Amino acid sequence: MLTLAGRPLPVPILQGGMGVGVSLGNLAGAVAACGGMGCISTAQAGYLEPDFEKDPAGANLRALRKEIQKAKKIASGKGLVAVNAMVATTQYPQAVQTAVEAGADAIVCGAGLPLELPSLVGKATVALAPIVSGGRAAGLICKTWLRRYCRLPDFVVLEGSLAGGHLGFEEQELLAGRCKGLGELLKQVKTALQPFEETAGRPIPVFAAGGVYTGQDIAALCRMGAAGAQLATRFIATYECDASQKYKDVMLQAKESDLRIIHSPVGMPGRALATSLVRRLEEGLFQPAQRCLGCIRSCKMSQASFCISQALIQAVKGDVENGLFFCGANVGRLDRMLHVEELMAELVRDWRKWA
Repeated sequence: MLTLAGRPLPVPILQGGMGVGVSLGNLAGAVAACGGMGCISTAQAGYLEPDFEKDPAGANLRALRKEIQKAKKIASGKGLVAVNAMVATTQYPQAVQTAVEAGADAIVCGAGLPLELPSLVGKATVALAPIVSGGRAAGLICKTWLRRYCRLPDFVVLEGSLAGGHLGFEEQELLAGRCKGLGELLKQVKTALQPFEETAGRPIPVFAAGGVYTGQDIAALCRMGAAGAQLATRFIATYECDASQKYKDVMLQAKESDLRIIHSPVGMPGRALATSLVRRLEEGLFQPAQRCLGCIRSCKMSQASFCISQALIQAVKGDVENGLFFCGANVGRLDRMLHVEELMAELVRDWRKWA
């Protein structure tokens, strides 16, 4: 059994963080209750709070605390509850600190290099994990953490080019299909981590993500050296997912041909469905923000082609006309609703069968 920062993880399956409001306490808790690691997205976690429009910052942190507590109660100590905090957000430091105070078992950070993450958690024993897209980033983070904080990641999440949402690859490479495969990237990351594992005297587990759909996929990655895998899109079609049923229905009806690579106001490319909003953006039409929430450090309201927070909030409510529906490359394979317990049992059974 894997142990991350002293916490056992019975099942090496991570549920990827999905914002806004797609993976909150209900989904994360259900995954953790099955022995995996459930993950709450900190991105606009308080969008349903009554004072969100007046005080989005306060609403987000208050909601994050409540969602972590909800997930921990559902999990009943069987698995781990993590949060996914985007480095690119203005609330990144406060979200990490709130998650630690609320009792999160792990902090997973992407959408930028979390070079200062250890300083945000102090002496807390919470497990820390960067999301990387290759060996270079993994090595840089380890080197920086070791030099500045005498600390190394407790685990690493490697997201390949087939993942959903924001992607750590060049837009042109994604559009041309020239990105390296997940197996090759895993080898690079493992090689980059090796000297740091020797320094620490312990392994730094790598969980591979992006295009992972079945237990057989997980087994194949484990044979290549991964400790386990992270899945996100697959968990959308579960009854416990925190998104509306309309949102889930959009995903269930999606086909591979509906996928697009978009340019996000975060400053990164992303994979999403070609809904009405995305098609308007492709035509060069702007969707200006009605009100800036100040959520992304690099986003300038006057220059952004659309407001990503507003688009993601509309999506999670099921608004196909104005919503942005992030998803992975395998979304077209979703064909039915499942309970998390059923999905986890299927994944674990097939992982063990093909291991």
